[in-house]
Amino acid sequence: MALQRDLRERVETCDRLGRVGRVAGVDVGFVDGGATARAAAVILDFPSLQPCDQALARAPVVFPYRSGLLSFREIPVVLQALEELRLVPDLILCDGQGIAHPRRFGIACHLGVLLDLPTIGVAKTRLVGRHGAVPEARGAWTGLYDGDECIGAVLRTRAGVRPLYVSIGHRISLQSAVEYVMACVTRYRLPETTRAAHRLASG
Repeated sequence: MALQRDLRERVETCDRLGRVGRVAGVDVGFVDGGATARAAAVILDFPSLQPCDQALARAPVVFPYRSGLLSFREIPVVLQALEELRLVPDLILCDGQGIAHPRRFGIACHLGVLLDLPTIGVAKTRLVGRHGAVPEARGAWTGLYDGDECIGAVLRTRAGVRPLYVSIGHRISLQSAVEYVMACVTRYRLPETTRAAHRLASG
């Protein structure tokens, strides 16, 4: 927790992306009764979302599950998978929180700061914060607040489905994060980056 509080000072919440031609998704699954982590990293061309690179890595799990400390459990094997890629992504969408985290330093922030790459947290569930009703239209969102601080967007990626929790990871603004997530969504609730990485991690 102390390390998270220290590293969060390095998080950049303004756009510093450059041209985005490759977007990546990362996902971690656990096998061998939870003893081994298997990370998938997939790069898609942007904006076509066609796959152009992928890698898998496996490593023993050395950090226990603790709420709010997911990055310490998953990032070591995620970094291994990213190192196996032939290409370097311009933007990474993480299956987890960015600053929508009790200490404003979720896995998307941690990965972005370590790599100095733009990252976005795209989570299926809320970890912290409160929000009002989310409009039903595709692409509509409302702010996620912790006290008076806006820490993310509760985004409806498809009409009639549960929203996603989008937050800044590193080197991107919240508005841009929402726009890039929507640009990576096709017919499904989750962005194609997340879906492709999950398929590879689970295969």
